[in-house]
Amino acid sequence: MTSVRFDERVVIVTGAGNGLGKSHALEFARRGAKVVVNDLGGSAFGDGASKNAADQVVDEIVAAGGEAVANYDSVTDGDRIVQTALDNFGRIDVVINNAGILRDKSFAKMTEDDWDLVYQVHVKGAFKVSHAAWPHMREAEYGRLIFTASAAGIYGNFGQANYSMAKLGLHGLSQTLALEGRKSNILVNTIAPIAGSRLTETILPPALVEQLKPEFITPLVVKLCDENSQETGGLYEVGAGWMGKLRWERSKGVGFNLGNGISAEDVNEQWAAITGFDDADHPANGQEAMMAMMQNLQNR
Repeated sequence: MTSVRFDERVVIVTGAGNGLGKSHALEFARRGAKVVVNDLGGSAFGDGASKNAADQVVDEIVAAGGEAVANYDSVTDGDRIVQTALDNFGRIDVVINNAGILRDKSFAKMTEDDWDLVYQVHVKGAFKVSHAAWPHMREAEYGRLIFTASAAGIYGNFGQANYSMAKLGLHGLSQTLALEGRKSNILVNTIAPIAGSRLTETILPPALVEQLKPEFITPLVVKLCDENSQETGGLYEVGAGWMGKLRWERSKGVGFNLGNGISAEDVNEQWAAITGFDDADHPANGQEAMMAMMQNLQNR
């Protein structure tokens, strides 16, 4: 079995002071990477700041013989995080967008600040870090990016409208970056993990949080960032030692005769065929998704 190594590679991990980010940072360092450990040091709800979380992870990496530097900026200042990598290590090869917060409330009680802050950290922050790293990866014709989504974004979750919006938005961003980055050997993937962390401990029983080790997630992240990997544009659910890849599924649908016009009554009559998944399609990209619609323009 070929060992996965990151010697001379430079890896940024955001939100690396605890939980998943810490697990990722330690493992990349163990495999030879030079790691920028980013963590603002705030609470799980976006309050406060401290250098302790990032410093402790850096100290652990250095004590084990690895190389790492701390960065304490908010991900909304992503250019500063990338500059830390360039100033200390001269390059950037991998970005793990992991930082996140929660502001859980039912939609009726959610404030605009609750919405905006979750958007700023998850979506705007991931954009800022990735956007700052992108030109350096294009110039080097090499890069690996991971975006951290959630089952809440895929399936929804009561009380997490803001979080669900942000998490599925990250997957949408990754889909386009995967297309734009492929020619420059920049591979982009999304994970939707379930793991014990400061975020999940607010919604899961303590005994379950203890069992859902962040270390069960990191191997998939490492594999997707391997220089020999060819995977891009994927969405993976992962947790509790289980991993699986998701894809879109669409019913065969119904193409109406355009020469006769279409009424709501026509739609109602064909509803079972429109919504049935007995014989489903799995469009892999926008072109495939549009093909059935475009072909129906000839149905007159």
